[in-house]
Amino acid sequence: MLLRLRIALPDQPGSLGKVTRVLGVAGADITQVVVLDRGEGRALDDITVYWPDSASRQALVDGLGSVPGVTIEGIWGTREAPGTYPELEILKYITTAGDRALATLLDSMPVLFSADWAAAGTERVPRAIAHSSWRAPEQVPFPDDTPARPTALTLDGGLHVIAAPLPPLALTFLLARADGPAFHRIEVHRLTRILEIFLTLPAVERVVARQLRRPPETGPAPGPGPGRETRPETGPGPVG
Repeated sequence: MLLRLRIALPDQPGSLGKVTRVLGVAGADITQVVVLDRGEGRALDDITVYWPDSASRQALVDGLGSVPGVTIEGIWGTREAPGTYPELEILKYITTAGDRALATLLDSMPVLFSADWAAAGTERVPRAIAHSSWRAPEQVPFPDDTPARPTALTLDGGLHVIAAPLPPLALTFLLARADGPAFHRIEVHRLTRILEIFLTLPAVERVVARQLRRPPETGPAPGPGPGRETRPETGPGPVG
């Protein structure tokens, strides 16, 4: 499996080398190191590793705990393959998704941010869910007030979220993970840029408005159209 480790360590030569040696001895195959923060003699790194499915994460905790000055902020599973530039792939699919642009965005964000689920609902209470990814709960725990800009929060019960407004759509966006640390400001900034690009797509506002305001279907069933199969009327088949 792929694991993401967020660790704080002394910002001095050799510190990261000690960490990587411990991970190697424990059996972790390091695939990516991202520096999130540096300052006041400390660094905060996200390290992505391949880790045997059957192995306990406690071996990583014990090994890293033996390195002087290292603090583990979180170890959690991720589906984001290192070095693949997934933002570009996701934005490409969104631009061609048509009526499924919002659904494509929400289904993709948990993978991109090593999160559990994402959802979007109307700003007004009671909220109507515009779309939610497959692991989202039935009752999405939106914050009472939508923040003015994308903001990282930790809700009651320890759920870490990024809440963000989607102003043209009058929607609130929520990205959540229960496992791992709170969302870092770098992650918030990254999500902010993706949402900004998403909201510039000319068809998004029109499509979402149509989806939320679509009245229930009444009257006769629609006739054949794209994606519908045309069937002949029942009657005797050909002879011979």
